[in-house]
Amino acid sequence: MRVIPVLAAIMLTACSSTTVIKSSDPDARIFVNGEYLGTGQASYTDRKPAFSKNQVTIKKPGCEDQNHEFRRDEDPDFGAIIGGFFFYVPFLWVTEYKDQRGYEFACTRGNSKATSGIG
Repeated sequence: MRVIPVLAAIMLTACSSTTVIKSSDPDARIFVNGEYLGTGQASYTDRKPAFSKNQVTIKKPGCEDQNHEFRRDEDPDFGAIIGGFFFYVPFLWVTEYKDQRGYEFACTRGNSKATSGIG
C-alpha cells in the first residue's frame, strides 16, 4: 500500500517544470508571457501540459525588445510518465523544460539582433 502515496507524490511533482532564463546583458529585463520575472536571470515555473508555448521578451530602456519562444517539449519527465501509466492524467505532462536557457542580448536601435538556444 506504500506504493500509492509514492506514486501520488511523483504525479504531483511531475506536473510542474522549471527553467532558468539568462540574458547576456545583466541589466536586461526578462518577461515570460508578459509577466516580469527579473533582470539578467530569472526562474520560470509552470504546470502547463506538454507542448505548451511560452513567449520570452527581453527589454532594456533605449533598446529594441527581443522576442524568443520555447516549448515544454524539451526533456522527458519520467515521473509523469510513470504516474501516467497508473493514473492516466499525468500523460498531459510527460515533457518538461530544459534546466536553463540563455539569450544573447545585443542592444540595437531599429533592428533586433539576437541569438537563442544557449543552454
